[in-house]
Amino acid sequence: MAAEISAEDLAKYGFHRPEMNTASLAFTVDPPLDRHMFLCYKSVADWPPKVEDSETDLLPKKFSGAIRGRKNDIKVKTRLTICEADEKVGLLDGDVLIFPELIKYRGLKDEDVDSFVDEVLVNGKPWASGVGEALTAGFVFVCAHASRDKRCGVCGPILIDKFNEEIQSAGLHNQVIVSACSHIGGHKYAGNVIIFATDSEGKVVGDWYGYVTPDDVAELLAASFERKEIVDRLWRGRMGLSKDAAEENMVIPGKKEKQEEIKEKPLENGIREIKEKPVENGSQEIKENAFTCCQGANGISCCRDETPATNGVVENAKPKEAPEVQEKQACVSLPAWLGKWGHSDLLMAAAVVGALATVAVGYSHYKRSG
Repeated sequence: MAAEISAEDLAKYGFHRPEMNTASLAFTVDPPLDRHMFLCYKSVADWPPKVEDSETDLLPKKFSGAIRGRKNDIKVKTRLTICEADEKVGLLDGDVLIFPELIKYRGLKDEDVDSFVDEVLVNGKPWASGVGEALTAGFVFVCAHASRDKRCGVCGPILIDKFNEEIQSAGLHNQVIVSACSHIGGHKYAGNVIIFATDSEGKVVGDWYGYVTPDDVAELLAASFERKEIVDRLWRGRMGLSKDAAEENMVIPGKKEKQEEIKEKPLENGIREIKEKPVENGSQEIKENAFTCCQGANGISCCRDETPATNGVVENAKPKEAPEVQEKQACVSLPAWLGKWGHSDLLMAAAVVGALATVAVGYSHYKRSG
């Protein structure tokens, strides 16, 4: 697909341009979306800069206008993107692909748009004038919208060729379809790629990637379609996952577990409060091995070893009360063998030491008086 590209354009707009890898990528999908609809329409070479608003391209224009006009009625946040019609992969003009539903409707015309938007997108019903077909392949969409931005125009076609090459090498040619798509936002992150696959639980996910180079393609295919993971360093976001929701639930996309954060909060007195996270049995797990010490009366310090047991549970540990700012405290480390003594042992030892000290003082007084 990639046409001849000059060395000057490659240096200025390609994978080694100065702005590559200079920005943070996570959660740069804006605005967030819960459903992504692709309209197959002509060739990427035919698209004007804003193909959805072109007066000469009525089908994309009508779809874009109808979705905007019914925005308040469409309960699921839906985005429209144009993809290239390509008979070789079974995508023809007017075909509509909907994710995460994995449905394809064939051959829509200008006059079909209003009823389609009303029945399918607004009311969530099958389209009465067509038959929805189940999509069984994974999809890779690469922004190659050259008339909109030269960076995507240079990087996109090269990536499409590389994806098709790697798909053939990996024996995925009947399982993954690659298509050029229109502007998806974030030209500066080119190459921009969206991959629709299933995660480890069989759920359809749409992950966005930026700063993708040909060297990343094999890794992206293996992560998405074999390991069911994301490639963190290139990840821009996921369909259906907003930044607020991810931070609230501490979700790591592509992982079965939720991210458990343990933070250390510095207090005014310079001592760091160790926050604890609950484990399944309700006990508390301490992040690091440490003695916690408190300054007692008369300068006596008591320390308790809170080193976690081998199963990650601290025995006899209780949830901490809300932290209070205390007076500046000193922490005195005691020998390890002393930390194993019981409370009664310590009291007995203190009593013995006190008695010996009393006898010593009395004897000293006796000697002087004698």
